Amino acid sequence: MFQHVFDEMNNMLDDIVKHYPSAHGPKKQLLIHNWNMLKSMSEGIIDEWLHFEEKMALFRESTAAVPVFSLTESPELQLGSFIRGQGYYKLLMFRPAITQFAEAAVVYPESLLIRLYKAMAHLHLGELEEASGYLLSILPLAENKRFLQAIIYNALGCIHVINGRNDNACNYFTLAIQSDPTLPDPLNNLEVCHNNCGQLQYGSQLISLL
Repeated sequence: MFQHVFDEMNNMLDDIVKHYPSAHGPKKQLLIHNWNMLKSMSEGIIDEWLHFEEKMALFRESTAAVPVFSLTESPELQLGSFIRGQGYYKLLMFRPAITQFAEAAVVYPESLLIRLYKAMAHLHLGELEEASGYLLSILPLAENKRFLQAIIYNALGCIHVINGRNDNACNYFTLAIQSDPTLPDPLNNLEVCHNNCGQLQYGSQLISLL
């Protein structure tokens, strides 16, 4: 629905990138004007998207039949900073997502869900030590949530692959499959591990987790 808008924005940005280094006078001023306009549009789109996500989250909570995390055990689901963090995560904007989740953690410091999102955001940013710390802190508390266990084991396996420890990684992927055989990521990652090629998959379930 918005593809033509983004096509035009990308074309305008490509024009700026191509011509700005050699532009002078009025041409340079026009490119600066276009850059400021694109920046304003981008920020406006993100703000509107996050507002839309908050409304979607409220509706989702009111209609979901069997959520993975119930509202009674996870009150952070209605917290504005948490919802905004989810929105940034879905937009693959992991640094601002971490900022929002950190704000949510001040209100709910024991939340497994907040720690899980922060872990996966750090993992996407290549911050393996931070990601591993969060994941290992959640794991002992997730023994009654098989789906959550599977996500954690899978992410830990990915960290071991990145660190060149494929044997340990395969063990974690196997544990993930045993925890929840319906989760597709560890099956893919186990194949990547065995073949030493392909792309690791992690954290995609958090986009549609709730």
